[in-house]
Amino acid sequence: MRTELVSPLLAMPLFWLCLYNNLVSVSGQCLEDQRSLLLQLKNNLTFTSSTKLKSWNPSNDCCSWIGISCDKEGHVTALDLSEESGTGALGNSSSLFSLQHLQTLNLAYNNFTSFIPSAFKRLEILTSLNLSCAGFLGQIPIEISQMTRLVTLDLSSTWFLPCEWNNELKLENPNLRKLVQNLTSIRQLYLDGVSISAPGHEWSSALMSLHDLQEVRMSQCNLSGPLDPSLASLENLSVIVLDENGLSSAVPETFADFKFLTFLSLSRCQLTGTFPQKIFNMVTLVVVDVSWNHDLQGFFPDFPPGSLHTLIVSGTKFSGAFPRSIGNMRNLSDLEFSYCEFNGTIPNSLSNLTELRYLSLSDNNFTGQIPSFNMAKSLIYLDLSYNGLSGSIPFSHFEGLNNLVTIYLDHNSISGILPSSLFTLPQLEDINLSNNQFGQLDEFTNVSSSQLYSLDLRSNNLKFAFCNLKTFPGFLSNHSNIEFLDLSDNYIHGIVPNWIWKLENLWVLNISHNMLTHLEGPLQNLSTRFSYLDLHHNKLEGPMIPSFPENLKYLDFSSNKLNSVIPRNIGNYLTFTSFISLSNNAFSGSIPDSFCNVSHLDVLDLSNNNIDGKIPLCLLEASTEILNLRQNSLMGPLPDIFSATCTLEILDLRDNKLDGKIPKSLSNCTWLEILNLGENKIVNVFPCMLMKISTLRVLVLRENNLDGHIGCPNTNATWPVLQILDLAINHFSGKLPQTLFKRWEAMMSAKSNVEN
Repeated sequence: MRTELVSPLLAMPLFWLCLYNNLVSVSGQCLEDQRSLLLQLKNNLTFTSSTKLKSWNPSNDCCSWIGISCDKEGHVTALDLSEESGTGALGNSSSLFSLQHLQTLNLAYNNFTSFIPSAFKRLEILTSLNLSCAGFLGQIPIEISQMTRLVTLDLSSTWFLPCEWNNELKLENPNLRKLVQNLTSIRQLYLDGVSISAPGHEWSSALMSLHDLQEVRMSQCNLSGPLDPSLASLENLSVIVLDENGLSSAVPETFADFKFLTFLSLSRCQLTGTFPQKIFNMVTLVVVDVSWNHDLQGFFPDFPPGSLHTLIVSGTKFSGAFPRSIGNMRNLSDLEFSYCEFNGTIPNSLSNLTELRYLSLSDNNFTGQIPSFNMAKSLIYLDLSYNGLSGSIPFSHFEGLNNLVTIYLDHNSISGILPSSLFTLPQLEDINLSNNQFGQLDEFTNVSSSQLYSLDLRSNNLKFAFCNLKTFPGFLSNHSNIEFLDLSDNYIHGIVPNWIWKLENLWVLNISHNMLTHLEGPLQNLSTRFSYLDLHHNKLEGPMIPSFPENLKYLDFSSNKLNSVIPRNIGNYLTFTSFISLSNNAFSGSIPDSFCNVSHLDVLDLSNNNIDGKIPLCLLEASTEILNLRQNSLMGPLPDIFSATCTLEILDLRDNKLDGKIPKSLSNCTWLEILNLGENKIVNVFPCMLMKISTLRVLVLRENNLDGHIGCPNTNATWPVLQILDLAINHFSGKLPQTLFKRWEAMMSAKSNVEN
């Protein structure tokens, strides 16, 4: 799906793969001056999580220390201190620069938080320098250009692995041309994340002098375009990585002339035009990534047999039919065509790709049936979502895919029986089959997948026929790894079984929009991670279960048939809940005071019930954002206790039996957007104090006992974003104030927009 999901080791140039192993000594006795210099280096810097330096025992031969290699005379020729979490400034006086026989130096993945020392020029015979993600910052010094024997230079701070420290290096003065003008032996040049800020002709011409250049990586360098066709004259280039630069140009046809090109990555470069088809015919190519260039068009040719193992064009305007010749590319392991404009059917020749590990074809216009993948035994990730696929899934299509971890088939028109073979896959963790037309589940026998943690079957026509189950697919009870379970928008009926509450890792359960009638408790056995319970739009009846898991963040029982009083202790269990909705039921009695114990409550919706009594004072003092108590039988005056820290955004008390005056302290709720007090028995005059609330968009006071004049002659305040004002069925008198209406700018804007 994204380039970062390509295995980093597969994508790394071969040269650095060697350096990822600890350097091994190639000689005997270490010279005393070399040992002394190394120990000085160790003592002058701090390495917080060292592994290599721990082996530097002064009583042992320093050539045997991890990270050290020596020549036969005992001079240190290679030093690898990468990933040692080194901190502190590396200055020009460091003993490092007295190791005059160094040929290879690797300081990657440290945090030296200093400028790159100019003293690097003293390492005159150095051929390989790796300072990637080392924490250096600022301008790259001109002295680096004097290291004329360099074959490999890595100053990158991004690419296949993120750096822990994001200190920016710059190439301004000297610029790229001055840096490389003397580095005529360079073969590998890695500058990812270095700020170069150069137009296409400038950085391209700077590279032209590097005739031996084999690998160039300059992603996220603020480079501009266009891509210069003359780059193809660098005939030894095998790796080109220019991701995330604003190139804004077409890819030259001459790029197909590279004789040794294996790795081409131009992701997120604002490429335009049509991608040259000839490039796909290059037999040397291993990786092609031109993803997320939204204006780049392209068509695939007939693929010849080749070495390509990664092909990524997601997020482009590549279109046309999926080439059936894709089956010739027997080495393909990563194929990503999501968010494109492909159409037609998905060819069965994909099954020939026995090395295929990652396949993403989502968000296209593919139609027809899902092809068989049972020969692609290496497949780990499969995403065919958001297409027009139809038909059924034969049992054999996924049989034997024992490495498959993720499968997304959602948002298609797949129908028929949902085969149990999907659930026999031993490594399957995440499956999304929502928004299809599956009509029934296959008989679930010998279900063996024990890794499943996310199952989404919502918005299907599942009726669980032929399952020997009347409610839920019982095989799920054995899947203790399930974290996310969404069975919403189906026809599941009856009881929510007790085994659901016993799933050890469950944290999200959505079984809304079904026909469930009862919960089989108790709920206290739920996972300590359980935080989301959505049961709205069912037929749950009777009393509400009085206990809930302590860590619940989201609770929705709305639109059911629950008809008891709300449990008095409900708030004691929901201490950390931020969303509670019990609306559209038949709850009676008063609002429990225990709601005041919910310390993080953002939304409380008890609307459309039969609740009576008074509103608990603490609900009006709490830091709630949305309080909806409309269509109940609440009575008494609205208390004048809204604090200066009021966070209410919506307060809806419509259709109750509230009386008294509109509280003056309500003006403290300066974030309020919707205030609905309609259909009550509220008295007093037009609420001018609410003019202080500049965020008010909706104000409904209809059908109360308000009187007097409409308007506020003693204030210039206004409601600049007010869009709805309902004062009907009150006892107001006098004239409507013309000046007031002129100040309601949002209403005038809405009228103007309608007229236009």
